[in-house]
Amino acid sequence: MVKNKKDNKKFRIGVNVRFLLQGKLEGIGWYTYEIFSRLVSLMPDITFVFFFDRPFDQQFIFGDNVETKVVNPPARHPLLWYIWFEKTLPSAIESENIDVFISPDGYMPGKLKVPSLLTIHDLAFEHYKNHIPWLVWKYYTHYTPIFTQRATKIIAVSKATATDLKEKYHIPDNKISVIYNGCSTSFKPIVNTRKATIRETYTDGRPYFIFIGAFHPRKNIEGILQAFDIFRQKCKTAHKLVLVGRMAWETHSIKHTFQAMQFKEEVVFIGSAGRDLLNDLLGGAEALLYPSFLEGFGLPLVEAMYCEVPIITSNVSCMPEVAGKAALLVNPTSIEEIAQAMQTIAENKNAGQALVEEGKKIRNRFNWDDAALKWKDEIWALLSEIQC
Repeated sequence: MVKNKKDNKKFRIGVNVRFLLQGKLEGIGWYTYEIFSRLVSLMPDITFVFFFDRPFDQQFIFGDNVETKVVNPPARHPLLWYIWFEKTLPSAIESENIDVFISPDGYMPGKLKVPSLLTIHDLAFEHYKNHIPWLVWKYYTHYTPIFTQRATKIIAVSKATATDLKEKYHIPDNKISVIYNGCSTSFKPIVNTRKATIRETYTDGRPYFIFIGAFHPRKNIEGILQAFDIFRQKCKTAHKLVLVGRMAWETHSIKHTFQAMQFKEEVVFIGSAGRDLLNDLLGGAEALLYPSFLEGFGLPLVEAMYCEVPIITSNVSCMPEVAGKAALLVNPTSIEEIAQAMQTIAENKNAGQALVEEGKKIRNRFNWDDAALKWKDEIWALLSEIQC
């Protein structure tokens, strides 16, 4: 058992887990879940104090070495972020005698008296000011440089994000560790009979391309819709387009583009989907369409590899780093390139299968068990520095 020799007690690690929301887990919530459900068992002699911002579900208490504290107010708005991270959370951290504080969502108190470990997923707001609400953008641009400067160590989810941190905020290389995301074990290929059932249920039995993600400008939904129209005009196929995800923000232009489509009747909007349905929808697809303008990691790329589905994605940001040869890479600003990639997949089954085979070769680089072990090493490094 590792103890702090100064006061002869177990180390106590505080964790911001405000995105662990029952029935509402999304990107950062799943990230928090996957990492800390493993770390709690990997580090049984450490006490983890989970800081929630609202009542929580017991499923998120991953072991006997987890303590909990609800800190008000619920932080879902820039003003409430400020109150939570700058006022109430620092007091809670001090009262709980925390030795190291961890934040997996990119936010943290600006002033801390203990070492800290911060995950940065992306700096999209630095590149696309108009893609998020103005007040949110102001908060991000003011506080994220402060957070990254004051964090003891930063985990970046891709080399692309690490490069952004170095270029935008001049964070030294030795302060950043790149730890890739993993993929839930629930994502796997589905058998042909299941594919047929999924297609009958959602697309009248017809093949389809799929997009997965929240709807906002950075995801290039407009480009996907326009490219699908061109694809259907050029190729007299029966393909449909399935879009899975919630409407996030700045979606009026997406709706306008959709209404102007020639083939809008061939577009299926699913909304948010749980993991089981998501696996079925992805596994039944002809290919994943993911021509985003910028991503920190792009988890659907890895999910597609595990579902053994071909990928069409962007040749910018982290997408080539993650997808490699498992994808057709396109310029996300070129509607024609996206449409041509769709045509290639639709007309050349060998090309699609070749992408699947490449995905099988590289997908094992992305698994949560490995990620959690690397996190464990980072935490021990911080704990070693504070041992007396």
